Amino acid sequence: MVLCSFLRTFAPVFCEPFIRLKGFWRAEQHIINFYTHSIMYLDSAKKAEIFAEYGASATDTGSCESQIALLTYRIQHLTEHVKANHKDHVTNRALVQLVGQRRRFLSYLKRKDINRYRAIIKKLGLRK
Repeated sequence: MVLCSFLRTFAPVFCEPFIRLKGFWRAEQHIINFYTHSIMYLDSAKKAEIFAEYGASATDTGSCESQIALLTYRIQHLTEHVKANHKDHVTNRALVQLVGQRRRFLSYLKRKDINRYRAIIKKLGLRK
């Protein structure tokens, strides 16, 4: 346990020698998981880019169009993850929830303003 925390702390420096040793396979697995899970696919710059493209401005975070675009981006990312990891039921459930949330946004927008609904559907390519 102490070795794993030590490796996590000094992984960039000491990663290579410990991985080559036969008894440290679990430590190697832990380092790989530590690095893959720390990479964020959706940071604040990407959110601002999505909001600027689909909303009125980069700070327009509450409009239906910007929320639908953000949910679509997250759904696309999670879809790729579920395709690669078909036994990940927790992510699959989260994906279903996001799709339902996007569907509710779309139905609200369709009720309130059909032209905005048609524009966002066409821009995101959601319907065939």
